[in-house]
Amino acid sequence: MGMVLVLPSRSHFAVRLFFAGLAWLLLNSFASAEPLRIVALGDSLTAGLGLPAAEAFPSRLEAALKAKGHDVTVVNAGVSGDTAAQGLARLDWALADGADAVIVELGANDMLRGVDPAATRATLNEIVSKIEARGAKVLIAGMYAAPNLGPGYTNAFNGMFPDLAREHQTLLYPFFMDGLIGVPGMVQADGEHPTAAGSEEIARRMLPLVEELIGQINKTG
Repeated sequence: MGMVLVLPSRSHFAVRLFFAGLAWLLLNSFASAEPLRIVALGDSLTAGLGLPAAEAFPSRLEAALKAKGHDVTVVNAGVSGDTAAQGLARLDWALADGADAVIVELGANDMLRGVDPAATRATLNEIVSKIEARGAKVLIAGMYAAPNLGPGYTNAFNGMFPDLAREHQTLLYPFFMDGLIGVPGMVQADGEHPTAAGSEEIARRMLPLVEELIGQINKTG
């Protein structure tokens, strides 16, 4: 007949306490292992007009970040044709599943429609303020105005992005289309939207700044 070992009640309690603590540690380690969530809020430049989803800027940025060892999801919250005001109107919906950081790429359609830069600036300011109120970090992706709009409009429009970045102390990528204009193969036939190679180039150029953004998340996380 085999021997049955009966532990004193105090030992039973200690064992149960040990396994309870182990379970807590495992659950917390799994929770902390969730990918960082970066939302790319923008217009057709972010949405990837004319491209498969896998070739749009958010997907290429996610791939570039993962290649550098970052556990991150980049959500494509770009809607073609959106002005800053339309981006603001859907902001709560775009962030409904949460966000650790948001890349704000809006304003190009305001410029194409001749919206007063002061109005666009006020809207972008509200967007950034709302994101910050949620505890998420912000990277502002700027745009340059078409030169045919005149120096007054151009200066006001171009200047609002760095002004907002200084005011909110956020990161700034000055020109979303940097390195693409006039370079063969980087822009689609419409002359406005990135090709797949263009999306890849934007992600490559923005990568160091997004890694800095991730560093800000980790500091406060």
